[in-house]
Amino acid sequence: MKEILFELDPKLPASLQAQLREKVVNAILSRALQPGERLPSSRSLSKHLKVARNTVTIAYQALADDGYLTPKARSGYVVNEDAPVNPLGFMENTREPIEKIDWQHRIRNNSDNLRVIRKPLNWREYEFPFVYGQADFKLFSHSEWRDCTRQALGARDFGVLAGDFGYNDDPMLVNYITSHSLPQRGIYKVPEHVLVTLGAQNALYLVGELLIRPDTTVGIENPCYPDIRNIVTNRTEKIEYFDVDEGGMVLDEEKLAKCDVIFVTPSHQCPTTATMPIERRKKLMEMAEIHDFVIIEDDYEFEMNFLAPPSPALKSMDKKARVIYIGSFSKSLFPGLRLGYLAGPDSFIEEARRVRHLIYRHPPGHSQRTAAYFMALGHYSSQMRKLKKKYAERHTTMLTALEENGLSDSTAAKFGGTSFWIKGPKKLNSNILAENLVEKSVLIEPVSAFFDAENPPRNYFRIAYSSIANEKITEGIERIAEAIHEIT
Repeated sequence: MKEILFELDPKLPASLQAQLREKVVNAILSRALQPGERLPSSRSLSKHLKVARNTVTIAYQALADDGYLTPKARSGYVVNEDAPVNPLGFMENTREPIEKIDWQHRIRNNSDNLRVIRKPLNWREYEFPFVYGQADFKLFSHSEWRDCTRQALGARDFGVLAGDFGYNDDPMLVNYITSHSLPQRGIYKVPEHVLVTLGAQNALYLVGELLIRPDTTVGIENPCYPDIRNIVTNRTEKIEYFDVDEGGMVLDEEKLAKCDVIFVTPSHQCPTTATMPIERRKKLMEMAEIHDFVIIEDDYEFEMNFLAPPSPALKSMDKKARVIYIGSFSKSLFPGLRLGYLAGPDSFIEEARRVRHLIYRHPPGHSQRTAAYFMALGHYSSQMRKLKKKYAERHTTMLTALEENGLSDSTAAKFGGTSFWIKGPKKLNSNILAENLVEKSVLIEPVSAFFDAENPPRNYFRIAYSSIANEKITEGIERIAEAIHEIT
């Protein structure tokens, strides 16, 4: 009897039945259970695991249906002689080699110098998670998404989604992007001018792969989204850094004249949340014409406009097809979806298709079709209305708490957004602050990864309200203020 093999944990998200199935399959694949070997009876195993006997019976029957077990009269279940196991058996040499070859000189790019924002995987376990880019899933229309997933798995769609799209994307999703998402930003494109990507991050990588060579001069904001800087610095040393003020990127014409490519986040500057005013947007487009550089517009979070309407996208002012537009559904739906898109001239998009094809061919068809149904059936618009209402409440709560705790030297996007950029006392080291706050069950984002400098300012940090319940915000801000007082 091998009941000891099957220990279950009721705290895990998977059901007890699913856990039991996984345990049995792993035991068979690892040869801990041999072909023909009898499994514990459903009665004895249910008693051992302290679960309902029906739980064991259903799990056994499902494994028999999949070919792992065989029912035997008056003997219960045994391991199927033809169970789909590894024909090589359980390998004895499963340890990592002690002596390894030197891989460092074989790897083309060394990424040791890249600075990234690290977010704990277990951020939901913290009481006050002011974590940017994560979502409070209590606000998500889960039942509607599940229904769309089922619809995408239906017989009518599955034959298409199970195939290889090759260079193409789901036409239903592309149609929604071109008929709804882009027109909201004043952009009118045909499907051939749009490429679906694995989120905005992947879109940025594709742009870097296509446009940046060692002799390319690239302009980026400072501070900026760290992975834009990482993508650029991995390809060229010719970089111009542009300061950021309350109107976003400061347009230094002397620097602009040197650039071939400019990366900019005009609607919601990352990380300061500044919004570029319309006059500065027009000026940037004029400078692009005069000095012949192209613009990469990362337009994330434009949907989160609950304080004022968003300004027109730079792409909507583009008369010479010199702007590449990047959009994403990560913030408006959920980050794990990993769906975004590129919009640009047909020649650029066609080349991006070829590069994408070499890396992963296309984003998963089922994800694309599920998102398309979610949008086409009106759930996406409903989700946006719900988010704007809830985020407006959290924005007000956070602003009040910041002012009451002496942290009023902060900025938030003029149209809404999901975060505040905080400037603390000059003596503050936000890296130390973040470490100390972990002990208080508070998560924030320190400044170090955002600025490009050997000695960047350390008294800034970012806190988001997308990932924390409204009723937790005030106490969380109080804990932040206390921690700042303790170390300054």
